[in-house]
Amino acid sequence: MSAGLSKVAVRLPGRVESVDDILARQGCGPRERRVFTTLHGLRHSPTLAAGERTEDLLVQAGRAALGGRSAALVLYGHTLQLADPEMCGAFRDRLRDRLGLPGSGFYGVSHINCTSVLRSLELARRYLARPGAGPDERVLVLGGDQGSHHDRSRVIPGLTVAGDAVVAVLVQGPGGTDRPRYRYLGGAVARDARFHRNLRMTRQESAAFAETAGAATVETVRRAAHAAGVDLDQIDWVMPHLANRTLWRGFSRLSGFAWNRICLDLIPERGHNFGTDALMALEHADRTRRVRPGDRCALVSVGQGAYFQTVIVEVVDDE
Repeated sequence: MSAGLSKVAVRLPGRVESVDDILARQGCGPRERRVFTTLHGLRHSPTLAAGERTEDLLVQAGRAALGGRSAALVLYGHTLQLADPEMCGAFRDRLRDRLGLPGSGFYGVSHINCTSVLRSLELARRYLARPGAGPDERVLVLGGDQGSHHDRSRVIPGLTVAGDAVVAVLVQGPGGTDRPRYRYLGGAVARDARFHRNLRMTRQESAAFAETAGAATVETVRRAAHAAGVDLDQIDWVMPHLANRTLWRGFSRLSGFAWNRICLDLIPERGHNFGTDALMALEHADRTRRVRPGDRCALVSVGQGAYFQTVIVEVVDDE
């Protein structure tokens, strides 16, 4: 038996901004803005409304994923360092108390950029498989950042614009008594240290990263599929990193994976939201009945730096 995942809880902020407006504030010209909106397919970005806080969204999503159950551990995957003073200091204890988990362990997972949330799933699985783990132990995985804290933190030149959505999912071990919605099958991770300069890369380095990312993403998905005991052509869906459409055109071309099996529906309306993308795509595909029990889904994230993470899950009949 393997680890199981609950349905994904998504919480969106109360406001949406135009990607074109965000880029204009950053001084991007009409031609560059058209690349984002026309070529990359980005239209809107979820943005905190006046008086909203990321912490509140995390609590709402976490409570929904918990569904009144307990968790021995909370892992919070985030890309940005916590610049908002309200999310530092007592944030950990405040969040645990509001989730009804005052005695649970709590760790942030960061410094691996947008792979942090899927990495948290992998860490949760390992924690629950450790010697001596209780059969009913669970791990709550949270993810999400406040990109709108500053436009410079949400715009990656030439690639994407990020927003403020959050996700939560509850992970249980092999002996868990809850009926999961998804079953963990396998995963893979990769790193290319040539691009460690991240947003400080030169134009030439950024171009090389864009070219390399496609091939590295394909290779990581292939290795994750093999870890799950299947080949890439036995994967039914890709739940993608939603930075832009361009990355996935390249993925489809390089891998031969069918374009209509890459769930890109959310790119125009939500776009990129740091490490939450693949789980948001999975939640959307499940809620709209695009996936069915038995379907194998590759959850994929790509982080500046450069980091690559894939998790393969199988949809379980929840009735």
